[in-house]
Amino acid sequence: MTYGTVLVGTDGSITAGRAVRRAVDISAHFGARLLVAYVGEAALGIEVLEGVERQYAEAGIRIVTSLLTGDAADALLGLAAAERVDLVVVGNRGMSGPQRLLLGSVPDKLIRRSTCDVLVVRTTSGTGSGGDR
Repeated sequence: MTYGTVLVGTDGSITAGRAVRRAVDISAHFGARLLVAYVGEAALGIEVLEGVERQYAEAGIRIVTSLLTGDAADALLGLAAAERVDLVVVGNRGMSGPQRLLLGSVPDKLIRRSTCDVLVVRTTSGTGSGGDR
C-alpha cells in the first residue's frame, strides 16, 4: 500500500501532537502530501496550524493546513473526500463517559464512516493507570 495524501486532525494538545508526528513520519516515508486539519475556533486554529508548520518545516514533506468548523468527524471526513485522502490519522484521546456514549468519539466515527484507511494512534494508555505514555 502506498499513501499519496495523508490527513491528520489536531487540536494542538500534546496527545494530538503524537498523532501529527506519526502522520509526518508516514508522509515522509511515502513521499506523501500531508494535510493538517484543525476543527474549531479560528484564532486558536490558526495558532495551532502555524505551530505545526514551524515545527515540521524541515521535515522534507509538503504540508497543507486546513481550518474547519462543525463536527470534527464530519469535517475531517468531508476534507478527506474532497482531497481524495488515502489515510486519516487521529489520536485515540477524546470524549469519555456519557458524552462519548451519546455522541461517539471522533476516531469511532472515522473508523465507521471513512472510505479510506484510518490510523488511530494510541496517545493515551487507555488503562486508567496514569494517562499519557
